[in-house]
Amino acid sequence: MGVGVGIGGFITFLTLASCFGDITKVDTSGASEIIARQDKLTLQGVDASHKLAEHDLVRMNKYKELITRVGQKHGLDPAIIAGIISRESRAGSALDHGWGDHGKGFGLMQVDKRYHKIVGAWDSEKHISQGTEILIEFIRRIQAKFPAWPKEHQLKGGISAYNAGDKNVRTYERMDVGTTGGDYSSDVVARSQWFKSQGY
Repeated sequence: MGVGVGIGGFITFLTLASCFGDITKVDTSGASEIIARQDKLTLQGVDASHKLAEHDLVRMNKYKELITRVGQKHGLDPAIIAGIISRESRAGSALDHGWGDHGKGFGLMQVDKRYHKIVGAWDSEKHISQGTEILIEFIRRIQAKFPAWPKEHQLKGGISAYNAGDKNVRTYERMDVGTTGGDYSSDVVARSQWFKSQGY
């Protein structure tokens, strides 16, 4: 996403990158075979993640303006928010009247009602902002837990923690053990990288 900045009468465009790390520099193995089966894909890994994200693009574009605004407000790359939304709710298509995960997860970002007070409509800016704030809190917890990790490792750890909690993140290499599908952060990272290539 480009942000216009005026310099001496000229407009330059800067890419909005997360102050929590550069998603394009995060290593990823992509989606597991289990997750790829959601769309009956014979692919797995990064290619599967990209295809899953591509299948969500038309729906995601309905929320692009909200996602971008929330990302700019919180200093988080909008592509990461899109990656979470794609994985959590398939940009809304996996939800039943805004609910998923057997009635426990709410909205595009699947905020868990057992741990958080639900705010806003399921597809609203308030909801996306709440989900983003929860993600950022987990990134900060991982930063505190692993201060020697590079920013990109901390970012990936925070994404993993969004699914399974920060206590589940014990090592960088095995952070997705115990997450849904055993691939959560790697799949979200790969989807986010694809959305980044689409202008998020």
